Amino acid sequence: MDINLSKTQYSEMYKEASKGTKWWLTIPKAFCIGGLICALGQALLNMYLSFGLSKDNASMSVSITLVFLSALFTGLGWYDKIARHAGAGTLVPITGFANSVAAPALEFKTEGYVLGLGAKIFIISGPVILYGTLASVVYGLIYYLFLR
Repeated sequence: MDINLSKTQYSEMYKEASKGTKWWLTIPKAFCIGGLICALGQALLNMYLSFGLSKDNASMSVSITLVFLSALFTGLGWYDKIARHAGAGTLVPITGFANSVAAPALEFKTEGYVLGLGAKIFIISGPVILYGTLASVVYGLIYYLFLR
């Protein structure tokens, strides 16, 4: 399919696509919903501590619970609805990372387990894992060589 656009048509499409957001609404919504996710994490931590778990085990349990809920909500289609309103408020916590793994898994499962699910599951989160690991190695070397 060949699309031929004039400069004016392209300019009009560009202006339409790049309309500004209502930042005075999106920033508070992202802050509040991100804060609610963090408050849920704190409530879970308090609950797990009250069950008698050590602080380390309670923290691990909170992470597991939030990742599970994020994957579940992604599978049910709820996470996208929340993210549509919350914006970056759902991306920053661990829930955003879990969503970035679960969403491609759901999207590409029809292509099969190997070429679909296996090949595409880390399509969004893969660069985060790669560069996060690389950055930690670089920071570790800097610390080892210069700061210890």
